[in-house]
Amino acid sequence: MDFLPTDIENYAVAHSTAESELLLRLNRATHQKILKPRMLSGHLQGRFLSMISNMIQANNILEIGTYTGYSALCLAEGLQTNGKVTTIDNNEELQDFTQSFFDQSPHKNKINYLIGDAQQIIPNLQGPFDIVFIDADKENYGAYFNLVFDKVRQGGYIIADNVLWSGKVVQEVKSNDNDTKQIMAFNDFVHNNPLVENVLLPLRDGLMVCRKK
Repeated sequence: MDFLPTDIENYAVAHSTAESELLLRLNRATHQKILKPRMLSGHLQGRFLSMISNMIQANNILEIGTYTGYSALCLAEGLQTNGKVTTIDNNEELQDFTQSFFDQSPHKNKINYLIGDAQQIIPNLQGPFDIVFIDADKENYGAYFNLVFDKVRQGGYIIADNVLWSGKVVQEVKSNDNDTKQIMAFNDFVHNNPLVENVLLPLRDGLMVCRKK
């Protein structure tokens, strides 16, 4: 869900750097062939992730939740020469599709694509990370945050997607809506965490941007 009026969002997109040809093809192919294409980060959010990666000249990035690889490719754009994005997903069915686009990227040698349970993989990863992007199962956002926190360098960033959850965070929550409850609990936890500075951006479905003090 996008929270800007359509004409305002279109104006913002029109005045943001264009998608690369590869990202444009990935965007189109995801919408044509893959279930739930709204999970793709998309143009405006992708440019934001690329901008953050470039701004801090990232060397080591972790992404939790690859989907079809759009956000990983955007994050890879800002990596230093010997930098790396490690991206984790548990959906084996998307592996060939996603890997085919990674293989076409000039950053293909900087992307470490892992299939499996992120909670089992993360403890074995080597930090420190400059950026961690969380965009996976919402019920485990808190667990992912805690797993990665000590692996994020001081001044590094943890960014979580979908923290407005289609606006449900400001609506009456149904008793069986565990995802919304978990997202709200995560937002409160981050906002009250003295170890980070945070801003919740109403970009697309909401990005919680945290800087580790």
